Amino acid sequence: MNSVCLNPGERMDDLLTKNMKIIQSDEVFCFSMDAVLLARFAGIPPKGRIVDLCTGNGVIPLLLSTRTAAHIDAVEIQDRLYDMASRNIRLNKLHEQITVYHGDVKEAVSFLGNGKYDFLTCNPPYMPVVGGDKNKSSHVAIARHEILLTLEEMIQVSCRLVRSGGKVAYVHRAGRLADIISIMRAYRIEPKRVRFVHPRAGADANMLLIEGIRDGKPDMKILPPLIVYGEDGQYCEEIYSIYYGNKTED
Repeated sequence: MNSVCLNPGERMDDLLTKNMKIIQSDEVFCFSMDAVLLARFAGIPPKGRIVDLCTGNGVIPLLLSTRTAAHIDAVEIQDRLYDMASRNIRLNKLHEQITVYHGDVKEAVSFLGNGKYDFLTCNPPYMPVVGGDKNKSSHVAIARHEILLTLEEMIQVSCRLVRSGGKVAYVHRAGRLADIISIMRAYRIEPKRVRFVHPRAGADANMLLIEGIRDGKPDMKILPPLIVYGEDGQYCEEIYSIYYGNKTED
């Protein structure tokens, strides 16, 4: 791998079992399960053009690159995260496949083009801004709260970036399902696949994965629930497989 310098407060971690490295910082951004699940859930094409919005440190494009030969563009507004994502692409020698843009998602059509993409992914800010309920770190607050990008703005941009018949995939809080579906349909993106993520069997869903098609016909499929932890407190087999690949016997 290329030699890439770490900035103060950063560390370099293994990216699951993909023989990749990823630069992270607890001060700014560390990838979590939602990004990993979205990267696996998305029905990405084997070739073509893909775009990832709100890319953070670039974890989703890195993971997607293991599943497709498509060119992947990524957009991040925060200076420090953009720099981190750019270094992660160089670190893993993926600069010919992945391009990171430093810009505002709301303005993405102006520098990416209209209707150019076959697939779009986004792990957006989940939380509406209410009072003083934001994280103390401005970097984390922007990533988690709709300070710079609302749900509707994200979906509106998605509609403009993907071609007719192109697909989008999001990960979000389960409680926002009604908002997500109504806004997707308002912007001509028909929900086609939904999967709820539950922390354990019998618990309410706390996350959802949803995929839609621009100008698609109504016909939504609800997939089996994804359970994260078993009764023993360990990852369930499917989660383990998503993170680390299939278990092999010694």
